[in-house]
Amino acid sequence: MTEIITGSELICPECKHKELLEMPTDACLWFHECAACKKLLKPLKGDCCVFCSYGSVPCPPIQESGSCTGCGG
Repeated sequence: MTEIITGSELICPECKHKELLEMPTDACLWFHECAACKKLLKPLKGDCCVFCSYGSVPCPPIQESGSCTGCGG
């Protein structure tokens, strides 16, 4: 069994600000406000959460099973 990584570096597509965040293991984060430019990040079409769209590591459910049916992905 592979260890689940819970830390992901989120990169704002607007201003390129990088922010290291802890991902929840039991839910997806659908929205996140960039700390620098205040842009509200939303998942790209086909992604279940902001980590899968803008993070350095996909969310824990994707890491674990390759899909994210529990949170809409």
